[in-house]
Amino acid sequence: MKRVSIIIVTYNSEKDIYDCVDSIRSHADIPKEDIELIIVDNCSREPEPMFARLRQQWGEDIVLIENTQNGGYGQGNNVGIRRATAPVILIMNPDVRLMDPFFARPLKAFEEDSGLIMYGMKQMYTETLPSRNSFWFTTMMNGYLRTLLTGLCTRMDWYLPRWMYISGSCFFVRKSMFEAVGLFDEEVFMYGEEDDIHYRLMQRFGLGFRYDKSIRYIHLMLGRQPDIRYEEKLLDVDLYHHKKKGRPAIKTLTTYLQINTTLLARGYLMKLFGKCDHDNFAMLKAFRQVIKSKLKKS
Repeated sequence: MKRVSIIIVTYNSEKDIYDCVDSIRSHADIPKEDIELIIVDNCSREPEPMFARLRQQWGEDIVLIENTQNGGYGQGNNVGIRRATAPVILIMNPDVRLMDPFFARPLKAFEEDSGLIMYGMKQMYTETLPSRNSFWFTTMMNGYLRTLLTGLCTRMDWYLPRWMYISGSCFFVRKSMFEAVGLFDEEVFMYGEEDDIHYRLMQRFGLGFRYDKSIRYIHLMLGRQPDIRYEEKLLDVDLYHHKKKGRPAIKTLTTYLQINTTLLARGYLMKLFGKCDHDNFAMLKAFRQVIKSKLKKS
């Protein structure tokens, strides 16, 4: 029986997937026979050459699935999870690179603690530069407090499972528990699913979430430019998820406005010291108008 099933969803991901798979092989501290690698392709232009190279790279036991539709990141992962045979799932983005011996400690934790739901690791931008995105506070709280606490806990590497969700780019989760709460919400095409997954798992099974800062992975996000369309997608996803939970849109929008106010205040302060990221500052100002416009309509 496999101990872990790794699910990677691809979409024209040839520039990322081969190095991703190489990093799995390089940092696997358990026998390869214990690992089930499942690649779900979401209707790429030419998946067959990629699949052929992946078979050569990993071996004939790799599970390669051509999705019948590009239903988004969550839907693609659900296809892979339903096909998986191991009791523990590792969700990975194709632009993730493992750094440390990666599997033995989390899998031992799942096997010894039946209440363990999810296991997250420390995200890095490079081998030496930590990311600020290993975890975040929920947006179902005061936005000023969320911004300040996220900054403090990120700096100190503190994870508080009742209020914080783990990055969705790379995490272990117990398959039976994830299935019990409905897996990824397929109404969301991409981005912003982590808070909702954390909420549903916590409501059903409690606080069995663990963060291990000694196990690191790289998420290739360094250098990405601020994108107001991305921020708008996150806001729309939160409005959708919070509506399911009975939280009024005005509360979610107020939280986002408070977050934006705090980040803009920091931007103005950085301008005084000549250290302002002008592209990000301009995006924050534009996004503020988006939030205000939605507040007027709510």
